[in-house]
Amino acid sequence: MTFNSGVIELSGVGKELTKKLAVLSIITVGDLIENYPRRYEDYSLITKIDKLRPGAVTLEANIIQASGRYVRRGMHITEAIASDETGSVRLVWFNQPYRAGAIKPDQQYFIAGEFGLRRGRFSILNPSVELVSDFPVNTARIIPVYRETKGIKSAYLRRLVREALNLAKDLDEHLPGWLIKGQKLIDYRKAVMEMHFPSSSEALETAKRRLAFEEVFELTLAALLNKYEFTKEAALAIPFNEKLAKDFVGELPFKLTDAQRKTVWQVYQDMSRTMPMNRLVEGDVGSGKTVVAAMAAVMAMEQKFQVALMAPTEILARQHTETLQTLLGNVGYGDKVGLLIGGLSASQKKIAHQRIANGDTGLMIGTHALIAEKVGMHRLGLIVIDEQHRFGVQQRKKLQAKAGHMPHVLHMTATPIPRSLALTLYGELDISIIDELPPGRQEIKTKICSPNSRKQLYALIDKELEAGRQMFVVTPLINDTEASGGVSVEEVYKQLSEHEFKHRRIGQLHGRMSSAEKDVVMKKYLEREFDILVCTTVIEVGVDVPNATIMLIEGAEKFGLAQLHQLRGRVGRGNRQSFAFLMLSDSKAPSVRLQALENTTNGFKLAELDLRLRGPGAIYGNFQHGALDLRVASLSDTKLIAAAREAAQNFIDKNEDIEKYSHLHRRVSKLRAVTNLN
Repeated sequence: MTFNSGVIELSGVGKELTKKLAVLSIITVGDLIENYPRRYEDYSLITKIDKLRPGAVTLEANIIQASGRYVRRGMHITEAIASDETGSVRLVWFNQPYRAGAIKPDQQYFIAGEFGLRRGRFSILNPSVELVSDFPVNTARIIPVYRETKGIKSAYLRRLVREALNLAKDLDEHLPGWLIKGQKLIDYRKAVMEMHFPSSSEALETAKRRLAFEEVFELTLAALLNKYEFTKEAALAIPFNEKLAKDFVGELPFKLTDAQRKTVWQVYQDMSRTMPMNRLVEGDVGSGKTVVAAMAAVMAMEQKFQVALMAPTEILARQHTETLQTLLGNVGYGDKVGLLIGGLSASQKKIAHQRIANGDTGLMIGTHALIAEKVGMHRLGLIVIDEQHRFGVQQRKKLQAKAGHMPHVLHMTATPIPRSLALTLYGELDISIIDELPPGRQEIKTKICSPNSRKQLYALIDKELEAGRQMFVVTPLINDTEASGGVSVEEVYKQLSEHEFKHRRIGQLHGRMSSAEKDVVMKKYLEREFDILVCTTVIEVGVDVPNATIMLIEGAEKFGLAQLHQLRGRVGRGNRQSFAFLMLSDSKAPSVRLQALENTTNGFKLAELDLRLRGPGAIYGNFQHGALDLRVASLSDTKLIAAAREAAQNFIDKNEDIEKYSHLHRRVSKLRAVTNLN
């Protein structure tokens, strides 16, 4: 048995259990070993029975008088008495009929569980018990608690992990000796052992630091290697034309912010070099990233280069086309903007392809349709990728390959990411941050609402609708048959259209509709044929409806903080006061996340808070490939991140041969392949 052996080779694991383990992404023995606990419960302190106090306790005692019986409605109760030299205590298990037969007389057991008062008697409820040994797994220690699934509980995973860790002697060190010594890290084998079965809380923290450091080191090293590979390519320089830039800015109906000016200048400097630009423009919703893209595009088109802008949805591609035709029309390039999306007719696509191939289209805007083989680029000099985390690296490389050389690449995202985190995740990118909103934009008023306030809220909303405004209602689900619970588009649509807002025009939009159906609905909403649009998070990114001033989010506690902030950004696009109402599913106190959203509209502040609250976990939430998620490292640990980043740079500066470290090589290669950052 090796690290790469299937889990079916572990004792007692058959085909059915293999399928259940696969639900937890545990396929191999290595997956099992690297499936670290979600949390820990401390049962390491062994207490005498006469010293028991309510709460989590561990005993070392004999168990006597174990017996079971069925009570009302088929419930089974097993009761026993545990005794040590200081006294006795009652043990109770519910619906575990095997317990009585499994307990051996005249044996010492470790017993761990919750001691408390039940029906007038002190008892330990549903305790874990195991024979006293030098290495208990479920009691008398800091106990690991794993992510579970139907038919796979933590106690079972602990047994499997214990067996698998017999392989630990074969777990090679992943990192260079100079790095282990310089960072004062414990070796990998010991770190894994302590992570699953910590000998103390101090040993657990040491293990976490070792494994967290390695995670961030691998991620950063992958990003740096991608960056060095990218910079070896040659791009076609696009010289800066000062008159064109001034003419463009002079025709704008608004004044650029200082952050926009700084970002545009950084982009122009990058484009003027033969080393390809690879820059991320990060800005909050409504900060004006599209204008930056327009200024980059017009500079390239002036010098007979083509530009491709890829958007994540057809709705957003259409909106970009309308916006950029207007912006570029002011300097004579409006007719050079073209749209290529799957929703076009065959004849429309044919014309679009011809215009792209002969160079009549200077700025191509589209979705994945731009990657299609039959789209022949004329002279591609610049690629702009909006919401860049939604596109895979292979998709991007296909687009780059059409140029015949490495074009300049400008990424844009409206998901605020703290700078310390951005430097780690986007190590191969240069970063520009637009951290101020255009002057005159009104702050969106945000309010947490409980279900019993609906009547007053709907009255306030109806006044806004009467004044000609529009509202988004976002729900977590499409229909009410979905198992995860919560309100749905269908349920809310039916309720509002038959009751509270039956006098209003209501539409619905969700991810199961075809692109054509979504476009029809959004077109009607934009043209004010609907007063209310009930939808899922399909409208989260990019949809721009200036007349929409109300965002009502149902079951707000079911959404992530970043997602809520993005949804809120769908209103407040015009010059009128806008509102975001966060409706709770019940009357419980709102979470810290929701309170923060109510108190600030600053996306960067919210991102910092989200990072502190979330700890390790998904880097990009719902949008990112799971291979980039961190299992141990906390992205708020700036000292560790800085140390790992410096170590990755040192690894490259020392000309280390990564192939000497087989596990590191495999892991970094995988990260380089799945990362959506190059």
